[in-house]
Amino acid sequence: MKPEFAAEPLSEQTVHDFLEDHPDFFERHKSLLGALRLPHVTGGTVSLVERQVSVLRQKDIKLERRLRELLTVARANDVLATKIHNLAVSLLATKNLEETLAAIERSLRAEFDAEHSVLVLFGEPDNFTDIGNGRFFRPMRRESETLAAFSTFLESDSPRCGQTRDAQRDFLFPGNTDEVGSVALVPLGSRSATGFLAIGSADANRFHPGMSIDFLGRIGDLVAAALRRY
Repeated sequence: MKPEFAAEPLSEQTVHDFLEDHPDFFERHKSLLGALRLPHVTGGTVSLVERQVSVLRQKDIKLERRLRELLTVARANDVLATKIHNLAVSLLATKNLEETLAAIERSLRAEFDAEHSVLVLFGEPDNFTDIGNGRFFRPMRRESETLAAFSTFLESDSPRCGQTRDAQRDFLFPGNTDEVGSVALVPLGSRSATGFLAIGSADANRFHPGMSIDFLGRIGDLVAAALRRY
């Protein structure tokens, strides 16, 4: 007498694995493919083919949205690249420190919409008495106690963005502190060896800690290289 074996019911995982290993299964059983019915999100049922079309359509919408986002970022990066290029060209055309400072300030205002900007250049202030760039240019000794509020930033190599402390804002933008909602601090050289650039905006969200700082770093590299010529 042959032993009887109880057939184990197929598990969902077994069916899943079989279909995954045999992606042409429904090609060989087209009648079954047309007979399968699946619940639809709007109610009722649809065929498996209709459900696949719906899923693919949703994926297509997501891909289109993602593509639009990437194109927006690419266009913004292209605009920034052009502005940085224009800054480099302007700096190459300068013949002395005063022209260089003027070119930097002009570029920040015209190209980068900098509402408030200050360039702190480390050195002996008495050596720059012939430079008259108003509030933009601030020569001073690196060891000045006035810069104590920037001590952590001055030891770093990366730009910093966000809201500044009162002492920093009062030093950078005296008389305009209420007009500055966010600030970007850009080191000029490693550990701000040459000085640093501060760009302020009335928009509290213009410069924030989570933003990309690559373009700010490139601006800093260009400005530092131009200033080192003098």
